[in-house]
Amino acid sequence: MSNYTIRALRTLDDLYEAADLQRIYWGDDSESVVPAQMMFTIAHYGGHVLAAYDGSKMIGVLIGLLGTNETEDSNRPAMANLLIASKRMVVLPEYRGGGVGYDLKLAQRQAALRQGIRLVTWTFDPLLSLNAHLNLRKLGCVSQSYYVDLYGTAERGGLATLGWSDRLRADWWVTHRRVEERLHGERRGLTLTHYLEGNATLVNPTAPPQGAYVAAPEAGECRSTFGLVEIPLNVPEMRRDAPELARGWQAHIREVFTYMFRRGYTVTDFLRTQHEGRDRGFYVLSFDLPFDHSLN
Repeated sequence: MSNYTIRALRTLDDLYEAADLQRIYWGDDSESVVPAQMMFTIAHYGGHVLAAYDGSKMIGVLIGLLGTNETEDSNRPAMANLLIASKRMVVLPEYRGGGVGYDLKLAQRQAALRQGIRLVTWTFDPLLSLNAHLNLRKLGCVSQSYYVDLYGTAERGGLATLGWSDRLRADWWVTHRRVEERLHGERRGLTLTHYLEGNATLVNPTAPPQGAYVAAPEAGECRSTFGLVEIPLNVPEMRRDAPELARGWQAHIREVFTYMFRRGYTVTDFLRTQHEGRDRGFYVLSFDLPFDHSLN
């Protein structure tokens, strides 16, 4: 990976380039690409557009909006609920996996700290393991909200896949001690073995006939402090090559997460590890997590 720099974009010329970069992922769909003039307004009214450059080449873009937390008490002044809604991050394919996305998020955290904002939030597809690993394992986000068909079911704008647009909400409490420890390597990540030795419940056991994952028919009972929810690691390929199996996973994971959240669990980590001879991915859910957002 080449050395790269990150800076905030403010001029229309730079923002036109940022709009073009988005099309690498979203194509020419006008519903999906945030246009330059909209980014210009975002950047000049409390939000930000951050770009990573390899020399003079723009290789990644991250957009953040200034907003309020609608889940908080609506009677409080808006300023008491301020947050950054992270709307879009795109990295050129040849630079993915090299830390560009992670560093863009760190730059976004610094932007939040400069504004005195504690919460950065965004949503992600719960069946995409790479996103789960970045958001939960590396950045230290938690999730306490599951949205059913957040963007509807129409195959338009790239937000629904196979008639499904469920999302987990990632809450990144950027001043929290837990996040500081995760980012600076001071919090030792627990392994699957640690959780299993601590009597964590495997909520949805799976089996691999002929290499395909098959979800258990329904969520198992979970009475322990930690629950492990497995997802397949090959969902993009599954959606392309085995859509019926993918739809089964979509329905299954919706059932599991809504069940676990009703029981009072919070998503706190994601593990990718070898287990029983297979490369596997597990969400870690913690019961009644005492997550004090005021901790620094």
